[in-house]
Amino acid sequence: MLEADNLECVRGERRLFAGIGFRLGAGELLYLQGRNGAGKTSLLRMLIGLLPPVAGEIRWRGRTIRSGEFRADLCYLGHLNAIKEELTPLENLLAAARLADEALSEDEAIDALEQVGLAGREDLACKYLSQGQKRRVALARLVKEKRPLWILDEPFVALDVAAVDWLAGIISGHLQRGGLAIMTTHQLVDIPAGTVRELRLG
Repeated sequence: MLEADNLECVRGERRLFAGIGFRLGAGELLYLQGRNGAGKTSLLRMLIGLLPPVAGEIRWRGRTIRSGEFRADLCYLGHLNAIKEELTPLENLLAAARLADEALSEDEAIDALEQVGLAGREDLACKYLSQGQKRRVALARLVKEKRPLWILDEPFVALDVAAVDWLAGIISGHLQRGGLAIMTTHQLVDIPAGTVRELRLG
């Protein structure tokens, strides 16, 4: 379970939010909503341990998120794709797995890229791909992802209708396996599994 109690965020001289709290258990998805500048990305950065809250506490499985267990259980995908333009989709996916200390074979990586619609582009440098295709390279990490907590910042950006449906299915499967997910999004997408909750900032 992920627990957030009485979180407060101040950036510069502006308080973005205060008193934020929630409990998220197995099979649950939290949609984080709010206007631009409301603090959605700041809250995500708190939840992954990159931004300390001014007040409040975040716990994973009853322990502070500063524990090594939390890092091992977390999969974070930011608003930016975090891919290297000079590398191919296959090289990017294998490199991401190595950085996360995860076992991923070349065949598994190729299968993941095929699932996201990049068959035939596995060996093309990412700088030649469209924005939607680059987003798919980043999202291909989720195909084989087994860590229980997914935190996703605007995962549906730059995706066409077919890709949105595919990603909704991937997230649904994660919830069915007992995983947890938190996402920011400007478009509510139907996730056909698990319990869906909403938290609005601002």
